[in-house]
Parts: sequence; structure tokens; C-alpha cells
Amino acid sequence: MAPHPLIDTFRAARIVPVVRTSTAAHAATAAQWLRDAGITIFEITLTIPDALSVIRELAAEPGLLVGAGTVPDAARAEACIQAGARFLVSPWVDPALAAPAREAGACLMMGALTPTEVRAARAAGADVVKIFPASSVGGPAHVKALRSVFPGVDFCPTGGVDARNAGEYIAAGAAFVGIGGKLVDEKAIAAGNREAVQAAAREALGIMQA
Repeated sequence: MAPHPLIDTFRAARIVPVVRTSTAAHAATAAQWLRDAGITIFEITLTIPDALSVIRELAAEPGLLVGAGTVPDAARAEACIQAGARFLVSPWVDPALAAPAREAGACLMMGALTPTEVRAARAAGADVVKIFPASSVGGPAHVKALRSVFPGVDFCPTGGVDARNAGEYIAAGAAFVGIGGKLVDEKAIAAGNREAVQAAAREALGIMQA
């Protein structure tokens, strides 16, 4: 399977901000603040109420690469693609997501933890294997161990990854990482604390460009 062309973009960015909020308005605010700080890639999770409207709005903005996270089935995958999502992310292995992703040329990331699951994700059509939840299963050492068995697979650890440890995951062999946490701090968003969110964005960008 040839590498998906978007993988080079993800590798260059090194981080994929994962936007997971309780409301669509908070998600839109977070994305705008992060964009103003220089972030151009966004994973909008379908756990957000009316996530498709957020995807649609962001995807319409030039220069942004927008994807959908926690995609549960093929029907939702197709809806996300129609809304403008160019990559699809699932925290588990679901072979049904491969066809809509392939037809649209979207990059597909599926979640795995064990060597058996990594193999299953690749067999199911995953372009990238998302290691989730990364921190609770062993962190960078777990990614390094998987990399030794799967040297050709692009891994994206997510879950407990932040600006402080992202570099360790990259050094362990991750192609890039998914980061939520402080980047999308809902308390800061609700309080209108743009500076806190943008400071977290600058920290993430600074470490990833180091």
C-alpha cells in the first residue's frame, strides 16, 4: 500500500490538534484561536454535537486541513467527507471505513494498541495507525516497541500526549502525534481566555519545530 500523500503534511506539522468539546460553539472558538496562533490542521471529533457544521465551516477556510475524529461507521464517514473532511480518524479498527475513505482520497487513521491490532488496522485499510490511548499503555516506550516490529507503519500516538512529551514520542518513532488537552481547554474557552489557549498552541508549535 503506497503511503497516503497527506502523510508528508502530517509529518511536517508533527502535531494534529484534536478538538473535543461539549458544544459546537466551543469547538469553533478553539479552532479559530488555534488558527490565529499558526495551527492549520484540525481533527474535529464527532462526539461534539453538530460536529459536521464545525467541519464544514473550517473546511471552507483556505489553507486549513480538516479531518473528522471518532468516526463510528461508513455513513458518518461519508457525511464527514461531504462536509469537507480530508482525513478520518477512528480509535478502533473498522474495515467499513476504508471504502468511503479510499473513494474520496481521504487519509484513514485507525486506532490500535497491540501488534495484532496494528496488523488488523493495516489489513483493514488504515494509512496511519493511531496508538490510543498512548500514555496509559506505556507511552513512548510502547511506540518504540511497536516500531521495531512494524518499521514501515506510520504511527500517531494520541491520548495523554502534550507539548512536553510530544518530542519523546517523535524520538521513539512516531510519525506525528495527536494533541488535545490544554490546546482545547474548555474552561479557558468558556472563560474567553484566548491567551491561555494560544500560549498552549505556541508551546506545541515551538516544541514540534525544535
